[in-house]
Amino acid sequence: MAVIYYSSTGTVHELAESVAEGARKEGAEVRLLRVAELAPREAIATNEAWAAHMVATEDIPVATPDDIERADAVIFGSPTRFGNVASQLKQFIDTLGGLWAQGKLADKIYSGFAATATATATAHGGQESTLLALYNSVHLFGGIIVTPGYTDPVKFADGNPYGTSHVNGQGAIPVDDTARAAAVYQGKRVAAVTARFKNA
Repeated sequence: MAVIYYSSTGTVHELAESVAEGARKEGAEVRLLRVAELAPREAIATNEAWAAHMVATEDIPVATPDDIERADAVIFGSPTRFGNVASQLKQFIDTLGGLWAQGKLADKIYSGFAATATATATAHGGQESTLLALYNSVHLFGGIIVTPGYTDPVKFADGNPYGTSHVNGQGAIPVDDTARAAAVYQGKRVAAVTARFKNA
């Protein structure tokens, strides 16, 4: 499984780690990968949390199309940008045209957190629409979308059937136990469903 995400100040990164943890608990081999940063260093330097997170995660490998090709399952994570996927993750997805043309994106399991684990500043700030926008690409891949739905009590607590999400209140609200538990569950669910497909 590849857990591929973009995070500027760390919220989506925290959720990505929990998703990966859940998948590993289910027995999956997981690669945690970030997408390349597109923002200029001058812009990043104006936000202390953004600059600190960039330094703290520079050892995490940057995702490549090969990581998608090798994976049986891919879980994408993005913050919400005006109700949509962050441009950094979208740019990475846009590099997958060669694999798509060869049919190598089809018949894989995909899921999202948001951003399918979505982080927004306010409740109803676009995390659901971000995940649905992300899944539009998966439909074109011919991928198999596995959402958490309401298949576990934790999903009634976090309230988002499309994927894990978190409202961060412009960075004022840290990732809480509910969001972490939902992310762990999502990783476990995607790993379990992927194993069923592989072993069918």
